[in-house]
Order: sequence, then structure tokens, then C-alpha cells
Amino acid sequence: MKAEMDKILSLADEESIAELQKYLSSLTNDQLITLTTNSALKGQEVGSMLKGIFKGSPAVSSEGANRRLLVYEHLIPLCESGDLQAEVAADIIGLLMLETHTLSGSSLAKLAALFVDAIKVGKMGSGKSLELFPTILTALAACEALSYGKGELSGEEYKKQLINSLCSSRWDPQCVIHLTTMFRDVPLSSEELQFLVEKVLRMFSKLDLQEIPPLVYQLLLLSAKGCKKKILDGIVSYFRDQDLRQEEEQKDGQNLHLEVQTIPQDQLRHVEGTVILHIVFAIRLDHELGREFLKSFKTSYGNLCPFSVALLLSVARIQRYEEQVFDLLKGAVIKSFKDEQLQQGSKFLQDLLPGHCSVAKMILDTVKNSVFGWDHVTQGLVQLGFFLMDTFGPKPGPFGKSTEGPVGVARTPSQQACKLGGQMLLQGFKMHETIRGEILEQVLNRLVTKTASPVSHYLDLFSDIVISAPMILLESFSKVTETFDHLTYLPLATVQGLLKAVQPLLKVSMSLKDSLILVLRKAMFSSQLDGRKSAVTGFLLLLKNFKVLGSLASSQSTQAISSSQVQVDVHSRYNSAANEAFCLEILSSLRRCLGQQADVRLMLYEGFYDVLRRNSQLASSIMQTLLSQVRRYYEPEQDLLPPVKLEPCIAAHGDQVYLQEPLAHLLSCTVHCLMWLQNSQRAASLNADVSDDDEEEEEGYKSELQTILESMTRRLIKCELEDFELDKSAEFSLGSSVGVKNNIYAVLVMGLHEVLMEYNFIKANYNKTRFEELLELFHRHHKLSEILKEKSGKGRGPSHKTPRSLLSMGFVSTLITVLFRDNSQSREEALSVLRSSGEFVRYALSVAVQKIQQLEDTGHTDGPDGQYLDRTFRFLCDMTSVLMWRYTNIPSAVEEAGKKEKRCSLSQLCLEGLLKIFTACQQRYPEKMAQLLSTMDVAEDEAEQDDAAEMNYFYIRQFQRALFTQLSGGEEEFNSREAQLLVSILTVLSRQLKPSSKQFVQMITWTVKICKETSFEDSAFCKGLLSLLLSLHVLYKTPASLLLELCQDIHSQLGDIDQDVEVEKQSHFTIINMKTATTAALLVLSQVDRVLDEVDWLIARRKSQASSDKSGSAEASQAAGQQDPVEKAVTLQLGTLLTALNELVQTALLPGNCTITLLRELSRTYTILTTLVKYYIQVCASQHGSLPNRFEKLVKLSGSHLTPQCYSFITYAQSGESSIGDDKKKKKRNEVNTAASAKLLRETKAIPNLIFSIEQYEKFLITLSKKSKVNLMQYMKLSTSRDFRINAATLDAALQEQEEPEETQTSQDTEAQEPKQKKRKQ
Repeated sequence: MKAEMDKILSLADEESIAELQKYLSSLTNDQLITLTTNSALKGQEVGSMLKGIFKGSPAVSSEGANRRLLVYEHLIPLCESGDLQAEVAADIIGLLMLETHTLSGSSLAKLAALFVDAIKVGKMGSGKSLELFPTILTALAACEALSYGKGELSGEEYKKQLINSLCSSRWDPQCVIHLTTMFRDVPLSSEELQFLVEKVLRMFSKLDLQEIPPLVYQLLLLSAKGCKKKILDGIVSYFRDQDLRQEEEQKDGQNLHLEVQTIPQDQLRHVEGTVILHIVFAIRLDHELGREFLKSFKTSYGNLCPFSVALLLSVARIQRYEEQVFDLLKGAVIKSFKDEQLQQGSKFLQDLLPGHCSVAKMILDTVKNSVFGWDHVTQGLVQLGFFLMDTFGPKPGPFGKSTEGPVGVARTPSQQACKLGGQMLLQGFKMHETIRGEILEQVLNRLVTKTASPVSHYLDLFSDIVISAPMILLESFSKVTETFDHLTYLPLATVQGLLKAVQPLLKVSMSLKDSLILVLRKAMFSSQLDGRKSAVTGFLLLLKNFKVLGSLASSQSTQAISSSQVQVDVHSRYNSAANEAFCLEILSSLRRCLGQQADVRLMLYEGFYDVLRRNSQLASSIMQTLLSQVRRYYEPEQDLLPPVKLEPCIAAHGDQVYLQEPLAHLLSCTVHCLMWLQNSQRAASLNADVSDDDEEEEEGYKSELQTILESMTRRLIKCELEDFELDKSAEFSLGSSVGVKNNIYAVLVMGLHEVLMEYNFIKANYNKTRFEELLELFHRHHKLSEILKEKSGKGRGPSHKTPRSLLSMGFVSTLITVLFRDNSQSREEALSVLRSSGEFVRYALSVAVQKIQQLEDTGHTDGPDGQYLDRTFRFLCDMTSVLMWRYTNIPSAVEEAGKKEKRCSLSQLCLEGLLKIFTACQQRYPEKMAQLLSTMDVAEDEAEQDDAAEMNYFYIRQFQRALFTQLSGGEEEFNSREAQLLVSILTVLSRQLKPSSKQFVQMITWTVKICKETSFEDSAFCKGLLSLLLSLHVLYKTPASLLLELCQDIHSQLGDIDQDVEVEKQSHFTIINMKTATTAALLVLSQVDRVLDEVDWLIARRKSQASSDKSGSAEASQAAGQQDPVEKAVTLQLGTLLTALNELVQTALLPGNCTITLLRELSRTYTILTTLVKYYIQVCASQHGSLPNRFEKLVKLSGSHLTPQCYSFITYAQSGESSIGDDKKKKKRNEVNTAASAKLLRETKAIPNLIFSIEQYEKFLITLSKKSKVNLMQYMKLSTSRDFRINAATLDAALQEQEEPEETQTSQDTEAQEPKQKKRKQ
């Protein structure tokens, strides 16, 4: 063999081609093959050898061509076999590629077939020889004609056939990557490319997970040729399926307590991470790819999944896409929440559509997955989290006040989106060390810089971060202390939140505490009032949390906190002695505040009680401080009246008078601290002995305080209003300084009365004479408050609000309980004193209502325990049970005497209280609603305590009974306000029922029955009842048919716009009568608006689905035979609405709000009909399907019933004179002219809008008629509303008055005949 090889090489070198040809011809095919094989295997001079063979085999001679083909056919499988060294194989393939263009068409075809067959049987495992295939295909495409079967094909067509057969065959998973790489070099038409991409994407599922990233990389390189969207969608949907499978396997594993994992989770996540990096890299280089990627998510968020969210966030790191990506994700989040809200609020949508896909869950899943080393995603997560919190956080209201109070539950889509941002950041903070510093810095920066807008959401996040990772936070110690430096300049609410949040850190870090104290000391002397308030807040917080050893555990509610503090104290460097010194030092700082503004003092008084409860060892210092402060204003001379000095409590600045010392609050704080100490010591003395020194000191200030309080009570009872210079003749107008001074005095004196009433009630221990004294105090209080009310009513200046009561929530709760429910014999006599005073009972109830109102508005109440939610909730439960008992057990008839006065009855006050409790509970403690209801002991006999729904329904039945009793009396006895309150309570309670439960159905049935049987002419009550009916009905089924019945009732009550037409008397709901019809019409129209919202949403959803389904047009055309359920539902809804509006449009509605609202809803209806028509235009364009019959009927209905009536209604609305007699008209006109001109401006806008909507609708109908070949315009009549209209009857009257010649009249008459006839036709 060596000899032959040398011979070929030497002949080739000598350039004697004829000899070379001759020699090669003498070798048999087998010899030639053996020769090349040996040469290739040894790897010696194989290149020169092949060049020699090609030189001696000219492609023009058939022998040469065949020899070349033989070499190719032999070498291709040899290179693929893996027997050759890599460099040798690469050299051979390179040489073969250079010579490919010389091969004849038939040779190329044979070689191509060889490749295709090898791929089909899976022999292209190593993919070495595949580099040659693109060259062969390119050469093939250049051939003019090739024999194929019996005929001929052009090279281009032949190549197409080859690729087709290749993509249709089965590929060995091993060679998928090689084939994809190979096709990058093949020139492909767009159809071929699409065919190929679909094949590769189908192969994804057959590959091993580790092979996916290189394949994705090759696909992305291939995307330079086109099919970008298809490639990206395919990759994303593959990972979406993998994620879903993973999730289901995890669920199954949890159910079966086994690990069922086809793919390990960490492996999947790492592969996803790599793929994301590949895609982002490709997008950086190819911006067209980036545009395609973002375009696929712009239409709907349905394509999102955790993987695509992660991919979007990584793409956001490319600057040119950053803004687009965040806007896109923000839009998806808010739209997802809005859609969810819409679906939850409507049974119609729930039945029609499957479950909702939640973008929030996807984003949180992405956060969870990012723990597997997705560093390229975490930055985007942080940005998105803050972007959501900034965009959807609470907005500043007027004058910089926050519009939304701190609400327990995120209800609106914006609140949910803001909460999602917070959750993302908190989870990210826990998982990723790298971003902790940045998150913390950004949160603290926002707390410091966003002083104009509320930052409660950032405070919540910061507080969560501190709780979840206090030790990590101490690593960023400097950032926290930096924030402390700004404390003096921050709004008070921010300071309170911030200090509350860092509180756990203060116990662990000595230096943090020291730096805070320095800042607070500076703040004490700040020139800003808010700065000084911040200092008081901070110091009080420190006093509460640094316990001095030996303090009593104040109560169950703080037990947990105190025990954890003791543990920390043991381990920390400072002990209780240091704590005591530290606390006393703070107290001395706080004493300085007692010389400052009223606001600062007020904070101090409100905070002392809590400090005392947490830190009882500080009792003597606190009590001494309070006592010395009380002494300043107390009149020690026992014979002098009044017992307090009011002059020092106010200060004047120029001609302005303002409060300097909130005396009543000072006394209130002193009383509460004293009471608490007495109770806790009584408890302690039962358990242990107290040392004598302390005892004496305590007894000192206790007895002195008690003497002061007793003396004050005694002397205040003797005081007349004149003693305070506050009799009836005093001036109370807020316009003058004397009036302001008197107002301040009055409020202070009333406050003192209240504080002493509470003190004496507790001291009295149900002693009759003490209760009589208490009542005397109350009479003084009542007299003063009456004068204030009377004076403020008269004054033209700003009206006087009732001052907040100083009674504590706990006391009010106790007081109403004993007043109404205490049956013990021993207390009977004493309590009868209080019960006999109707004013006192009313006062107790009204204060209870006031406290509940405050809880609903702010989430806490004034006074001790007001900040502790658990205690407040306990008081709420007690109050609920008392109010409920009082309302259900004492019939209103007993109170008839009170009716003559113009005040609400006690029953009504109880109801008001109950309504506020239920509302507050639903807003503030939604999860505790069942607990609240189960504590109301009215239910003990009748309802099962354990079932929350039954409990709730039991109360609903109670209130239903009460309402029924109200309605069964005559109209004279009907108390509208009470009935409205009952309906409001039923509305609140019915929200707790599950729409699927039988109780809900019973509730609806009952409401419908009441609406059908009640005929009282009370529009406010009717509004409440119908709102309840509609809100329930929406959750039960679609309200369209109900709306139709209501519209028919309204039409029959108010009559027709054409006075000659007799309306058929219909009465489905007797609650609709002449007086209530307008109210009902407005309610119906607002409900119509909601139904239109739903329809609009459904059409938009169908549109986006239709545009994304264009690819699957085969399925779409197949389904065209039967109508899509969504389209069917939309058509039916609109049909019923058109019929209902047809009734309203013919109704003689009063001019004004009702008419304008109807015109607006009509134009909105036509706009939505237009949207539906546009949708069908789109469908016809893409599928050439026929229009559904239902839709044709809908168009017919709109044309024949609604449009003509709309034009008549416009005429009626413009004339604005429904049924005023001729003689009255002229007088009326002059009066009305001025008012009407302003109104007309408003009305005229609604009318052109409506006409425009109708004409737009008809314009698109014409387009649809052309597209669908169905004449839809046959149902439309030409409108005359733009024409010059002459009302013949009015004209006749005018002409007769002027006695003009006859001819002109007749000619005018004929001209105006047409519109008149049209009107009769209706």
C-alpha cells in the first residue's frame, strides 16, 4: 500500500496529470478505498493524498466524477465513525468542502440522500461530517435540473424536498444539536426555516436537560435568519411546562410523603439560569430579537410564567429595555389584580371563565427560584419591588395628609400591587446576601426623603426586615444610625414607625441605643415642634422597653414581650441597675417637656400609662412628676370654688389665645396610673410583702392624690357654670379671642367632669350616694355641652365639633354593660340611680358609638389600652353583645315618648353602634369576624356556636326580623333611619356569607321578597334595599334579567315620554313607586355600567385571544360552526341590556342627573356594540366564517328597538318640558332660564356624544356587512336628529295667536309631517 500511496503523491507533485489519471484508473475501487482508509487512519499526508486523487479525477469525465463520488461516499461515514483523530477528520472535511462545487448534480443528490439516510438511522452522532452537508445543499440548490422519480425538479425544489423529508423523519436526540448547528449554514426559505424550528422545538422534550442550553444557544444563532418569535415562544413554553410538572410532582410528593422527581429541582433551575443568560446575550447583540420578545407579552399577560418573568427581569439590565420591561410588568401586575377583582365580584364571569392566572404568584415564584444562583435576576427583582411600591403606595391627599388610613387588608388592586412589591423585597432580603445592603439603603433613603407622601408601606417593610433578620441588620449598623440623624426633620408618623421598627435592635446593640439617645437629646431642643414630639416618642419607647428588674409583669398581653426582654437583658452587657439609672435619666429629660407646648405635653400624658404598665419600678418617679404637675393647677384652699386654676392653662400670643396645658388629659393620665398601681399592688400584696420604705413613699403620693381627687369631685359638684365664667350669656364664637378662650375653658371643664366621673364610678363600688354624686357631675357636664351645642349652632363661624370624650374604652364598655345587663340584687339600688337618668344612658351610648367610630377611622382609640388591638377587640366584643341585647330585647315602643323630641332613639343609637362595630371589624380584623359574633351571648340557645356561617346567619335573621317588624307597621310608624341602618348592617353581614352556601340563597330570596312586598315611599330606604339586592344578585347570577324587570317597573311608574301612550301597568317590585322611581333608575344605571364593564372586558379578552390564535386558524374555523361560549354570553347580556334600556329610554325621567346618566350609559352601550362589531370584522378577516345568528338578532334589536327610541328621547330631553301646561310654561320659562342654561351646557355634551356613538356603530356595521356579505344595515333606520326639526303642534298654536294667513300654515304643516308620524309609530 505504501508504494501506491507514494506513487500517487509523486505523480501529483510532478504535475503529470495524464499519468496520474492513468494510474488511478488502473486501481480498482476497493484498492482506492483501502488506500484512503489506511492513509486517514494513520493520519499521514492524507491531505496531499486526497488532493492527488482529485487532481487525477477531473469532474468533466464520467470516470473522474464517479471516482470523486466514491471517495466522498467512503470518507463521510469514516469521519463520522470516530476512528480518526479529530484534526485529521477536520482536514478531510475541509478538503471535501472545497471540492464539492465540482460534483455533478446527480452526485450531489446521491450524497445528500446519503446524509439524510444516515441522519434518519441515527448514524450522525458525532456530527463531524455534518459540516459538509450545508455545502452540498448549497451546491444542489444551484443546479438547474435534477431527475427526481420519473420527472425533473429544479435544484431549489429538490433541496426543499430533502429538508422536508429530513424534518419529518425521526431524529436521534444525540444529533439534534449538530443538526441545528449545521442548518445555520444552509440557505433556507422562510417556510423551510419555520418547518425546521418547529421540528427542533418538538425535540426539546426528548433531550436530556443538560443538552438544552447548548441547543438554545444554537437556536438563538439560527434566529438571525428569522422566526425569532417562534423560537423565543418555544423556549419559554418548554420551561413553563417543566415548571408546572415540577410543581405537580412536589404536590404529589407531599400528598404521598414521597419524593417523586423526574428532574431534580436544582438542576432544572441551574439550566434555566444558563438559558436566561444565553437569551439575554443574544438580545444584547440582536435588538430585533429583543423587540420580538417584548412584543409577545404586550398583548396579554397570559403568556407570563415564572421563567419568562425571570427572563424579563434579566433583559431589564440592558439599558434600552429597562423602562419597557418595568412598565410591562407593572401593567401585567395591576391588570392581573384588576381582573381578579372583577372575576371575584361577578358570578357571571366566574361561571364563564376558568380560574384566574395570578401574576403575583409567578413573580413570587421567580423570587423563590432565584436562590439557585440567578444573580442576573436579583437586581431586576429589587428594582421591580421598589418600582411597584413607589407607583402603587398610598398617595398624599389634600394638604399632604394620607388618604388611606392604615388598613389591615390590601383591598384595591393598587394596595395589592404595593404589598406584592414589599413581599418581593422581603423574600429577596432573606435569600440573597448580595442585595441586602441595597434594599436596606433604598428603604431608609425613602423614609428620609419622601416626607411629603405617606411612607407606611416602607415602614412595614423595614419592620418586617428587622423582625426576620435582626442580626444581619446590625452589619449595616452605620446606615441605621445615619437615618437617626434625620429624625428631627421627619414627620411624626414616620418617626413613630421607624422607632417601633428598630426597637428589637436596641436591645441587642448598645452602640445603636447610645446613638439614638444622643439624637433624641438634640431633638428635645429642636426649634421644630415635630422634632420635640419625635424626641418624646423616642424616649417613651425606650422607657417601655428597657425593663427595670422587679417590675411587675403588667398583664397577659405584655407577658410574652417582657419574658423575651428579660432573656436579652441577661445576655447583654447592661443589667437592671444600669437600666434603672438609664430610665431615670430619660425621665428627667422628659420632665423638661412639661414646660413645652400642649401637643408635646399631651403626648407625654398619653405615653406615661403604657410606660408604667411595662416598667412598674418607675412608678414613684412617674407619679411624683404627675403629682407635682397637678399641684400647679389645683386650688388647695378647700373653701374656694372652682377647685382648679384655669388661667395658667391658656397662653396668649398677640391677639391669639391657645391651650397651654391639657389639664383634663393630665388628670386622666394621673387617674389611670393611680388606678393601675392600686390594682397591681392589691394583686401583689396577696402574693408577697413589699418593703416598708417603698410602702411609705407610695402611700404618701397615693393619699395626697386621692385627697385631691375627692376634693375636686366635691367642689365641682358645688360649682355653677358662672364660677368658670361660662354661663349662657358667655360668648363662644370662634371668631373672637374671648370666644376661643371660653371654648377652651368649656372643653377643659367638660374633660375634668368626665375624668372624675370615671374615677368616682370605680371608687364608688356600687354605692348609691357615690352614684348620686356621679350623676351630679354628669348634669354639670351635660349642661355645659348643651350650651356649647346651642351656641355653635347659631354662630356663623366654623361650627364646633363635639370634643372627644375622655372616658376610656374599657370604662365605656363596663358602663353600658352594667346599665343594660347587670341583674345582680346587690347592685340594683345603686344602678337604678344611673338608669333613671335617660340623659345619662343616652350619653353612655353616644360615647360608645364615638369610640367605635374612632377605632374604625384610625385603628385605635384614645386613652389607656387604646393602642393594644387585643384588648380593644375584647371591649368591642363586650359592647357588641350589650348593644345587640339592648336592641333586640327592648322594643322601640317603650321609647315612643322620646319620639316627640327631635332626636334618635336609644335603639337607633344601639344600631348605629352595631353597624360601626361590624364595619370596623370587617376592615380592621377581618379574620376575627366570626369570633366577634360568637361572643354575643344572645345566641346561646338558638344557634350552634361552632359553625361560623350559622352564627353569622343567626344574626342576619335577627336583623331581618327587626326590619320586618319595622315594615309591617303602617307608614306613619315607619322609622326610615332605623330601617336604613338595619339594611346597612344586613349588607355588612351578608358579605361574610359564601355565595355558594344555602344561607346566601336564603338571604337573596328574603331580600327579593321584601323588595316585592314593601311599598313605602322612602327613597333613601329604597336605595339601601335595592343596593343590597343588586350586590347579592351579582354574586349569585347575572343581574341582567333583574335589571330588565326593574326598568319595566320604573317605566310603568313614571309614564311614557309620549303622553298619549298608555304604559302597561307592571309591578314586579312594589318598592318602586312614584317617589322612589328616580332613585331606583340611578341605581339601575350604575349596575348597567358594571355589566357593560364586564362585557367590555370579555370582548377585549376574546380579541387578544383571537390575535394570538391566528396561528391555530384550523381549530378556529372548525369551532366556528358552534358559537364560542364567551361570544354567546356577551351577545345574550347585551340583548337583555338593550331591552332594559329600551324601557328606560321611553320613560318620562325628570330632567337633570337621571337623564344625563341615561344618555351617558346609552352612548357607552353603543361604544361597546361598536367594539363587538370590530371584533367580528377581525374574525371575518382572519377566518371567513359566517356571523352567528344571535349576533344578527342583536343588531336587529338595536336597530329596530333602541336607536329610534334614543332619537325620541333626545328630542324629549332637549325640550325639557315633560308635562307642564301651556299657560304655566311662559312663567316657568323665565325662572328656569338661568338655571337651565348652566344645565344645558352639561346636557348638550351628553347628547352629541350619544349621536356620535350611534353613527360610529352604524359606520362599522357597514364595514362588517361588506366583509361578511350579510346586509346588517337593513335593520337600521336613517336618523333625523341632525335635521332641522319643526314641531307642528307648537307651530300651529303660535300661528293662530298671530292670526297669520292660512296658506303659510298649511305649507309648513306638510313639511313637518314626517317626524310627527314617526313618533306615533312607536
